[in-house]
Amino acid sequence: MDEAQRVAKLRHAQWKATELFAAIEAAEIVRPGVSERAASDAIRDLAAAQLGVERHWHKRVVRAGPNAVQPYHSNPPERTIGDDDIVYLDLGPIFEAWEADFGRTYVLGTDPDKLRLRDTLPVVWAAGRSKFEATPDITGEQLFEFMVAEAARHGWEWGGTIAGHMVGEFPHADATGKKDYSRITPGNDRPMRGVDRDGRVAHWILEVHLVDREREIGGFYEELLDI
Repeated sequence: MDEAQRVAKLRHAQWKATELFAAIEAAEIVRPGVSERAASDAIRDLAAAQLGVERHWHKRVVRAGPNAVQPYHSNPPERTIGDDDIVYLDLGPIFEAWEADFGRTYVLGTDPDKLRLRDTLPVVWAAGRSKFEATPDITGEQLFEFMVAEAARHGWEWGGTIAGHMVGEFPHADATGKKDYSRITPGNDRPMRGVDRDGRVAHWILEVHLVDREREIGGFYEELLDI
């Protein structure tokens, strides 16, 4: 498969992910009184029924209220979504053997801090993309440092240990032979514009996890960075 076809497949997978999120919103899966597990199961069933998704390349993450402060690898006690909660979804559906990775945040009430957090997420994401586009030789750790600083500039803490990762044909895990080099994280001193272990062009997801640990609120946003 040539590079143009790979790019088209990744774009298509992300487009299908946006369809999935639209269907989740239409079905009102994220609503008060639904547990995180029940929401995750409903998303699984909806994705299979409406979009033919048979598997997800990473665990489905539904985090509500104080749990939204927790990063991906945490497994906090299950929470039932409340009337005034902030909730984020981090999903990795596979479409025709290609990975999507898409995250969005929802505010169920009118709390101004939660609304400001939700609205800041795409702003920080866009700043990261602009930095990537303007810096041809940027490394993973340099972009991570920029993202953390950008979060602080907007008055938020950074919530995770990475700011993204490579994405491609399933499975992409450890695509370069060393995990740090397939992530936007401290320790990745390689230019992001390069190739993976198999000599193909590397493509990236950029993710933003902003938190306020004192207020116990957090939000998440992610999508394709470079195409």
